Amino acid sequence: MSIERIVEQALQDGYLTPAMEAEVGRICNTASELSIEEYMALDRLMGALLTGEVVVLPRKQFINVMEELVLSEAIARVAEIEATSDRTLDVGDIAAYALNRLPPLYATTEEGANFQRSRAKEQLQELIAQQVNEAISRNIDQPDFFPERQVLGKSSGNEVLSQVSQLLETYAQNFEPKPRR
Repeated sequence: MSIERIVEQALQDGYLTPAMEAEVGRICNTASELSIEEYMALDRLMGALLTGEVVVLPRKQFINVMEELVLSEAIARVAEIEATSDRTLDVGDIAAYALNRLPPLYATTEEGANFQRSRAKEQLQELIAQQVNEAISRNIDQPDFFPERQVLGKSSGNEVLSQVSQLLETYAQNFEPKPRR
């Protein structure tokens, strides 16, 4: 999706979703040059965000407790393997593989998260360990098909605004509109 379309959608809806925010960030990070139309769209988005015409939706107001349980297990197992061998394993790939095979355990409060944690430790710890072990086996056996893969980036609500501001600052001083033909 283009920056212009994202801005148009955000202005129409009145909000910028995390997916839209991530796409703007991706475009800004990967584009070597932005067109005048893209700069104008980013400027419109910036103005709409500053005036409140467009709001950034919060990232999430809930957690999947299974993510932290799987990550803890994966980190512990990977540390054991890496300490006793010359292997380097990708914890993110291992966790994603295991999480795709385990039930989510969402919570919206700390009390709910504690309940989900204790429930998972009682009922699902063996299954979690089993899925992490399977993920590690697959990761060890996996050839490096796509070395150019890029890890998903993290972005906060203000990160895109910061990136857009920085880009505008960097390029606006050198910008001279080309005469139209």
